[in-house]
Amino acid sequence: MNARITVATAGRILRQLRHDRRTVALLVVVPTALLALLHFMYEDQPRAFDRIALTMLGIFPFVVMFLVTSIAMLRERTSGTLERLLTTPLGRLDLLFGYGLAFGLAAAVQAAVAAGAAYLLLGLETAGDTALVVLIAMADAVLGVALGLFCSAFARTEFQAVQFMPVVVAPQLLLCGLFVARDDMAGWLGAVSDALPLSYAVEALLEVGAHPDATGTMWRDLSVVLAATLLALILAATTLRRRTG
Repeated sequence: MNARITVATAGRILRQLRHDRRTVALLVVVPTALLALLHFMYEDQPRAFDRIALTMLGIFPFVVMFLVTSIAMLRERTSGTLERLLTTPLGRLDLLFGYGLAFGLAAAVQAAVAAGAAYLLLGLETAGDTALVVLIAMADAVLGVALGLFCSAFARTEFQAVQFMPVVVAPQLLLCGLFVARDDMAGWLGAVSDALPLSYAVEALLEVGAHPDATGTMWRDLSVVLAATLLALILAATTLRRRTG
């Protein structure tokens, strides 16, 4: 892995992203707009809004980054760009970490804008630090990037890439504790929930919402999310093949 090539790869992806205004709008505006919608839905239930909005600050980046990354990498594969890149000194880890760095920066902007709007405009209140919420949201976004990179290897068209949403994303949304507390789930559902990284992301956010200081549970959950991200990147690296001639 070469740091200079990784940074150059991230720069190339960011330049492509900058010229795609619709994707930029999807990344930055949509999460904030959906949080505003939640605010009006729970206008008379501020405590319910605090819990759901806090959870969504972690879920939105995960979902959006999964969708954007899987399609972006699929375009690299189907257009031949990926094969041409792999005939250069660019390594597989350079490419994957370049994607992670570029979309991680985009996630930072997305999380900062969404959290800023939620706290300053929509009245979100949490016991813990806003910076921890943004940190966890960024980790969720990078997890979405890693899973998107991995899943793109199994799609041949953008339509197929989108079909991974109900396979990879929907079960995590249903079992992360958003609709039913994980402790109240049946044993086998709880076991499935324990195996899904988004469950730990949501739990980490709820820890920030309930405690003024960072807790050991929060750091453990964040570590699980980061470990799952690293595993997904390693699996994604195995799907990349370099031409030898």
